[in-house]
Amino acid sequence: MITAYKKHIVSALILVSSLFITGVASAQIITIPVETQHNALVLQTDADKNLKMVYFGTRLSNTDEYTQIQKMYKQSDDSGVLNDAYTPSGSANLVEPAITVIHADGNTSLNLVYVSQAITKIDDDVSLLTITLKDPAYDFEVKLCYKTFFKEDVTEQWSVIEHHEKGTVTLSKFASANLYLKGDGFWLKQYHGNWASEMQPEESKLMHGIKTIDTKLGTRADLYTSSAFMISMDKPATEDEGKVLYGAMEWSANFKEDFEVDPANNLRLIAGMNNAASEYHLKPGEEFTTPAFLYTYSDHGKGDASRKLQSWARKYKIVDGEGPRFTLLNNWESTYFDFNEDKLKELLKDTKNLGVDLFLLDDGWFGNKYPRNGDNAGLGDWQENKKKLPNGIGSLVKEATADGVKFGIWIEPEMVNPASDLYHKHPDWVIKQPNRPEKYFRNQLVLDLTNPKVQDYVFGIVDSLFIKNPALAYIKWDCNAVIYNAYSSYLKKDQSHLYIDYGRGLYNVMARMRAKYPKVPMMLCSGGGGRVDYGALQYFTEYWPSDNTEPLERVYIQWEYSYFFPAIASSNHVTNWGKEPIKYRVDVAMMGRLGFDIVVSKLSGQELDFCHQALKNYDNLKDIIWHGDQYRLQSPWDNDAASLMYVNSLRSQAVVFNYLVNKRYNSGTKVPIRLKGLDPQKKYQVKEINLYAGAKSSIGDNLVLTGDFLMKVGVNPDVNEGRTSVVLQVDEVK
Repeated sequence: MITAYKKHIVSALILVSSLFITGVASAQIITIPVETQHNALVLQTDADKNLKMVYFGTRLSNTDEYTQIQKMYKQSDDSGVLNDAYTPSGSANLVEPAITVIHADGNTSLNLVYVSQAITKIDDDVSLLTITLKDPAYDFEVKLCYKTFFKEDVTEQWSVIEHHEKGTVTLSKFASANLYLKGDGFWLKQYHGNWASEMQPEESKLMHGIKTIDTKLGTRADLYTSSAFMISMDKPATEDEGKVLYGAMEWSANFKEDFEVDPANNLRLIAGMNNAASEYHLKPGEEFTTPAFLYTYSDHGKGDASRKLQSWARKYKIVDGEGPRFTLLNNWESTYFDFNEDKLKELLKDTKNLGVDLFLLDDGWFGNKYPRNGDNAGLGDWQENKKKLPNGIGSLVKEATADGVKFGIWIEPEMVNPASDLYHKHPDWVIKQPNRPEKYFRNQLVLDLTNPKVQDYVFGIVDSLFIKNPALAYIKWDCNAVIYNAYSSYLKKDQSHLYIDYGRGLYNVMARMRAKYPKVPMMLCSGGGGRVDYGALQYFTEYWPSDNTEPLERVYIQWEYSYFFPAIASSNHVTNWGKEPIKYRVDVAMMGRLGFDIVVSKLSGQELDFCHQALKNYDNLKDIIWHGDQYRLQSPWDNDAASLMYVNSLRSQAVVFNYLVNKRYNSGTKVPIRLKGLDPQKKYQVKEINLYAGAKSSIGDNLVLTGDFLMKVGVNPDVNEGRTSVVLQVDEVK
């Protein structure tokens, strides 16, 4: 039996080959559908072998009809080369290019024509289409790569640039993808932020001209803006209706995304590494591979698109995305830098008493000549502080094992304080201009990961921790500084390579780390959410959304991250930020990988009992939260209460989180909230969990309703000033 995936591969090959054979040699038209289960991107050559993007949207049932699409559009010949699949500059193009080069002989023009293609089937779900384009006048080629995940409707696209000219070619721009979207208007939802205010959304209609989202920070690339975005076509998409494209760069350094509404009122989207201050000198025979640009499309609204992306991420991108996670207790907000071995041993006992899996030792455990007693010293010197930890990390790992918990540790291996042995021994390892005053971000500088010796050093920090402590069970990897005064002693005359080669060097280290320690859970942190992208997340099990752990703020921050990242990857901690009760804090943190950052000994008896019961509930529901389908029911931006749910694959169990976000008089849920993702034919018991001991739920103890009722009428969680957070468990009644 031929599967749907095999049919689409076969039909695409037949379509291309038949057109190739029957077409007139001088005006041969080749059509290339790039299909997933529901979507299609269609490429087509013109009479001069220029490769155009002629369609993007819902997949057609008849593959042969893709050949008719371009004929349906009337456009003047003098409007410029608008819909190239990868737009070159310097020749006939009049719009923003995807690639700009200076040839070895100084010529700045480029023309790219179709040469060939190849399809590699990776497995039953994944295939790779590679299309080769060449310049007829120069020995210069670009391969366009489309990696499709058929069932998930996700595509990763990148380019590979190579030449065999007689000398070095300068790449001035080098995009990963160049999409062309047709529609009756386009609305961009983008994200801005800063420390403790990550993922703040803005949505606006795109007008003629170019809208650019970019970063030039070098590291912490997502600090001020995220590369993740949504494009609604024809009208702003809602959660369950409308055409919407999700896109993001898989790149942890400088990125750039251009959105150009062209003279034909269509949208050109160009995404890739930021070319600002980054001209790249490419030698003959050397390949320049861009990072992937990730996208998915849905004509059923934002919720459907996000579930596709979350499913893809769990299955293919984040480490062990279909596996388990640890609950943990972190010491940072309990002690900050002020701790010693005795304090930590007490916290290890608190970890056991609380009932979580792991204790995480945060910043401040290292440095001797320059002890890490604050954020102004010690980075780079990764030896245990003998005054704080006279018996070393190993004794704490043993103590944790004896207490029946696991042990994890914080590192920030890319950074250095000027007050450190490393800085004084290897000043050439530090990114800084030789003729400028040093400028610090959080009292630190960035190590030069373009240098292979520095890469070895950074890998050695991680490696030595595991060699000395084989039972070490968790790493929190932080990155708190951006790049000022960009200069690399290692790169010498190729200073414009710095931002690109830094990102590549970082990934080299992370890839080595994962090759040796493939399953160890690791949190990706960057002073909060300064590095939340799938380029880095392919090496990590989870990310830290924000240092802002105030639970009301986290409702909004986690809500926006959920459009692009699955719950299993979101590290959510219960802390003492804000004035919300422990129940509200725990309920919010349960919508992901649950952790605690509190002084357990200061909890009241009622609060500790609640945490114990909530952890038991979490243990019963965590598989649904981590691996289930997520549905956003009621937005915190538009309502008194936010509501979000997770449903397992069998549609037999769900959990619904509800939070009061507006505390004005008489605020709360006045009408039922309609659930989603259930089976209308099944009956479900709805019960409230995460209650204080002895508390009664206002929704009753035996509420049984059909999925049909719950999705069409709904249930009122009765969120109000006296019930600021309500968690509902939904179980099929057999």
